[in-house]
Amino acid sequence: MPPKPPVLPGSSLPEESPADRALQLALAGERDAALRWAAAILRDDPGMPTALCLTGRLLGEGGREEAARESCTTATRRAIDMENLPLAVTAAREAARFGADLGALLDEIAESFCKDSPRHGKGATPPVILPPAASFTPLPSVLTGVGLNNKACEIVHEATRKHGESARPLIGNVPLFSTLDQQGLRELVEALEPQWLQAGHRVIEQGTPGKEAYWVARGELEATRTGKNGKAISLAHLRGGSVFGEMALLSRSPRSGTVITLRPTIVVRIAKDKLDRVAQAHPGIAVQLGTYCRDRMVQNLLKTSDVLRVVPEKDLPALVSRFKIVCFEQSDRLVVQDEFPTGLFLIASGEVAIVRREGDGDPLVLKTLGVGDVVGEVATILRRKTSADVLATHPSVTLFLPTGDLLDLVRRHPAILAELYLIAVQRDDETKMILDEETEMAEDVDLS
Repeated sequence: MPPKPPVLPGSSLPEESPADRALQLALAGERDAALRWAAAILRDDPGMPTALCLTGRLLGEGGREEAARESCTTATRRAIDMENLPLAVTAAREAARFGADLGALLDEIAESFCKDSPRHGKGATPPVILPPAASFTPLPSVLTGVGLNNKACEIVHEATRKHGESARPLIGNVPLFSTLDQQGLRELVEALEPQWLQAGHRVIEQGTPGKEAYWVARGELEATRTGKNGKAISLAHLRGGSVFGEMALLSRSPRSGTVITLRPTIVVRIAKDKLDRVAQAHPGIAVQLGTYCRDRMVQNLLKTSDVLRVVPEKDLPALVSRFKIVCFEQSDRLVVQDEFPTGLFLIASGEVAIVRREGDGDPLVLKTLGVGDVVGEVATILRRKTSADVLATHPSVTLFLPTGDLLDLVRRHPAILAELYLIAVQRDDETKMILDEETEMAEDVDLS
């Protein structure tokens, strides 16, 4: 029995896959070692798009551009078969590096995934599960240079032959992408830029400005959010097909969480300015993106919002449809003091301040609120005019529920009323306490 491969530094995951090991070696600059792993994976699973893409990338970097084009082109089509649009775009970009026609490959991707695609159907077959890296054997280490390249090319040719002999499967709808027409999707995929990332890479940082959104092509990342108590809350583990950072496409609000890669990972990103240009030419993209982001925001807020957590799961779809996305620039007012509120705002991204105005005196900041907090609930629930302004201290994204919809909602779900009432009473008490303290301080100054 051949000896097991050593555990590489940084390989902290208990079940490192062969593809993880191959990508880790490639990103560390160990081309020959990475190619031994990638080609061996492809030998055992000729239809694996990640192995095809990585093997092609490594062959191209070693001067075998024809085999690289072949491998990455096949990877593009296999990624389509596996319903993995981000990986298909990644493979197409790699194929183009070595002389393939990028436009033709992107056309094929858009035609396959668009809303009117003739390939929509039951969905992809689950991938082959390979043993973990600890029990997987790469190509022999004696294979180097020309010999290694030749062997990898043989494996690529065989994988391409097998792919050509198999029928193209039907594929299922992919969230967001499959709601777009072919031309709109074609322009969108052209704007996607692949990134190959090592494990432990911090992709986005909580509190920093956001200008891009990301889709996971392969790998695994963890999304966390640090609360006011300084403790980090794990929001999600993100794998192939997941999207994150999408708030940046709606607003310039600071990132509401941190996302770090747990394994070697490939993502595709889109910058807000590029998406804005695509959406201007295809307004339907903006509508679909808004609906998609709203649903995602609610799902994320379920983990942090006390108000949403009390809604029964079966009623969430109806609740989600009532919310509207409303974005605010810095210093915009969500709520105006001494006026009746228009509804309730759930903060999805950014930060707001509750500010009290008294005559000609300086405004008094009563409290700042962040992601998962709710504003407008005191006056709405107690049916009175607001006692303070609510101002965006950063560009912010909110989910807005008009007063009429809110009242109908609490009639259907009394638990929401109870939760909102508790928040309203607590915040009302806090406001009175702060105002009383300010009055006492003013009296002390007068006495002196």
